[in-house]
Amino acid sequence: MKRSLIALAVAAAAVTPFAAQAQDSGDWIVRARALNLVSDNGGSTNPNLDLSVNDKWFPEVDISYFFTPNIALELILTYPQKHDIESAGAKIGSFKHLPPTLTAQYHFTGMGFRPYVGLGINYTHISDVEWDASVAPLDPSVKKDSFGLAAQIGADVPLGGGWLFNVDVKKVQIGTDVSLGGTKIGDLKVDPWLLSIGVGKRF
Repeated sequence: MKRSLIALAVAAAAVTPFAAQAQDSGDWIVRARALNLVSDNGGSTNPNLDLSVNDKWFPEVDISYFFTPNIALELILTYPQKHDIESAGAKIGSFKHLPPTLTAQYHFTGMGFRPYVGLGINYTHISDVEWDASVAPLDPSVKKDSFGLAAQIGADVPLGGGWLFNVDVKKVQIGTDVSLGGTKIGDLKVDPWLLSIGVGKRF
């Protein structure tokens, strides 16, 4: 999937080699993207409980501000997303997570498209945790807040009139402590790949 998104960006750049000649300008870019969250599902509880959360697609909006033609900040936003919690492939509960991410980016210029790299921080808030009746008597719980690093690589392909085509790949640290009866028994490291594709407008 990651290779497909990167290949699509390269193909788009190849078929629009002169689009950037009518270079759009402006300090802001707003993008709407479809994002696929692919979980790593690691952590110290996995050997015993085999905990995991499901992968899913969801919409995402990001806002970039350019301090210079090369340096920008990007804020990535969505609404709370619901995920199933599974143990050895069987659903045992669910939760919602809200994962705003802020990255500092370097954008490369002078080409027919604009690749970029970024590094930043993710904050994830977990809410609406529900447990299946079969495990609720064990009093399971998860930590509600997570902070971690985020790294990204992507590309914007100018389409003219300020519009652009975008592909983006991020690796984000998201994890939570897992407890039973108030005693920590390990952690679940979701640490997903975030693979997205969409359109944007520069102004």
